[in-house]
Amino acid sequence: MEFVKGGLLVTLLPLYMGHRLGLPAFAIGVAFASQYIGDNALRSPAGWMAERLGFRLTMTLGMLLILAAVIVMSTVQHPGWLIVACATMGIGSAPLWPCVMSKITDISSETGNYGTHMGIIEIASLGGAGLGPVVMNWLSGDSYTFSFGMLLLCMIVVVVVALFLPGRTKQRPSTSSQVANIEADQTAEDASIDPAYVRQPGESRLHYYVQLMRSLHIHPLLYPALFMQSFALGVLTPIITLYVVSELGLTPAYFNALLIGGGAVTVLGLIPAGRLIDRVGSKLFLRTGFLLAATALLGLASTRALPWIWVFVLCAGFSYAMILPAWNSLLANLVPAKEKGAVWGLFLTLQGSGLVLGPIVSGKLWDDISPQAPFYVSAAAMLLLFIIHWVMIRQRPNIR
Repeated sequence: MEFVKGGLLVTLLPLYMGHRLGLPAFAIGVAFASQYIGDNALRSPAGWMAERLGFRLTMTLGMLLILAAVIVMSTVQHPGWLIVACATMGIGSAPLWPCVMSKITDISSETGNYGTHMGIIEIASLGGAGLGPVVMNWLSGDSYTFSFGMLLLCMIVVVVVALFLPGRTKQRPSTSSQVANIEADQTAEDASIDPAYVRQPGESRLHYYVQLMRSLHIHPLLYPALFMQSFALGVLTPIITLYVVSELGLTPAYFNALLIGGGAVTVLGLIPAGRLIDRVGSKLFLRTGFLLAATALLGLASTRALPWIWVFVLCAGFSYAMILPAWNSLLANLVPAKEKGAVWGLFLTLQGSGLVLGPIVSGKLWDDISPQAPFYVSAAAMLLLFIIHWVMIRQRPNIR
């Protein structure tokens, strides 16, 4: 799914809507914003639904929506329908990360190997998100029809895979002793969990989510940190290709090489970083990663020398190899035993909101200040994350 979204959002749709259909940049921006809004606004409800209906049904419905969205994109040319299709794609992708993170939290709870498991998941995600734009860059110049057809084929495969995901888990004890044991275990478990985690009959969904956030008992600075973590990336997403081509004078092919190089460093570093995080915790990796990312972003905005560009791109890739599994491991240790899907949905919704605001801020910075301004703002966000994490650890030393 990340291959399809990456290929569409980074390469195919901007070229198709801008060059082929001649749509204004505003229409393209609205379409992309509708995708991010649909994805982020429904992550928490989708996680809540996955806890009740199971991963198979929830994910299959979501993937069918994305398949329908790609069909619309490939057959219509009206900007209104393309915006609707992007919003539909966002709604369809909403269950993915709550389901993934909930299951990873579940299977990692016994061993505590969050970092390793998160690293494996990030390899799949980043591999698809990075390979999609590269492949579409090669294909889109020849035939948009063939490119859309390839993405449709990919989504059909994804729908088939979703049909093999775990369904709703049901426990049916056969003897009274088993019932007694399960009830005793459930009582012991409930005793350590805030009752506010469970939605009460007749309670409104808004009130439920407010109470759920209050009952987590986590540091309040985590919420702005969730936003800043994705904002730092979102502020660069719309302008990175334009900056490389127009300001640095590099070709799209060379930009592909930079993407592959930086992405390879990230992917290759995820597994060893995840294993080390499981052993020593996430603190050192997050602090080092935030500082290294800020340095790399400042460097990219300050040089036009190709050797230094490569150095800073590789440093950025290495920093994300540390940040991604460490950040997800930190969050996984804060998720309660109950309502994992809903809590992960809340975390991911707050985190994804930066991807909605980031592109809007990025365009204003580029137009009103300078092409380098988005890089400086992204670096400042990384430095702020370093400060927030340092304060959180200082006030809550038990955060792993």
